[in-house]
Amino acid sequence: MTTQRSGMVVKKIGMTTLFSDAGEACPVTFFSLEGCQVIRSVTHDTHGMVQVGSGKAKNVTKPMAGHFLKNDVEARQVLREFRVSSDHVLPAGSAFQADYFAVGHCVDVTGVTIGRGFAGVMKRHNFGGLRASHGVSVSHRSHGSTGHRKDPSKVFKGKKMAGHMGCQRVTVQNLRVMECDVERGLIVVKGNVPGFEGGWVMMRDSVKKKSHPKQPTEGLKVAGSA
Repeated sequence: MTTQRSGMVVKKIGMTTLFSDAGEACPVTFFSLEGCQVIRSVTHDTHGMVQVGSGKAKNVTKPMAGHFLKNDVEARQVLREFRVSSDHVLPAGSAFQADYFAVGHCVDVTGVTIGRGFAGVMKRHNFGGLRASHGVSVSHRSHGSTGHRKDPSKVFKGKKMAGHMGCQRVTVQNLRVMECDVERGLIVVKGNVPGFEGGWVMMRDSVKKKSHPKQPTEGLKVAGSA
């Protein structure tokens, strides 16, 4: 049976470029833990669920305040749930550390892309646009013809046209962990991830590359332990 660990909810700080000893440029993204901890956990026969929260919540509703009080944890701004295997269920109050993910291994990052509003086909789908001359006027950035003639007399569903762009949930897979700073609570990942600076993303072990050797309690401050 494949084991599945819990993920983390981290804040995207920004991007920069690191250079190797050979002078090769490597784009990286920085993430901050912001008090990431387990809020609630549920165990079933074959699997479990772990609810993870991050960020300090300024205002919470009474039902949510009771939820945090029941689990004896601090109120968090963002909550996400992760499906885990039964042997990786973590107790409530366990705090994640930056070394929860090992340097050199791959992770999957899920976030919401930046909203671009209503965009045309050249920006949204990378169309080339119409000709710059020879009869084309005013409609240089339009998409041109979208349908057919009498047969089938309609525009097929999924046709690439102008419309709302961004604000979509996207997962980027197999991003390599470059560095983990436990003292400052920072994780550095190679490549770019969806979302704006200051946005929350979910980070978990890679689905396609099962090579993480860590145990369930490594990289954690388990609740109730010294």
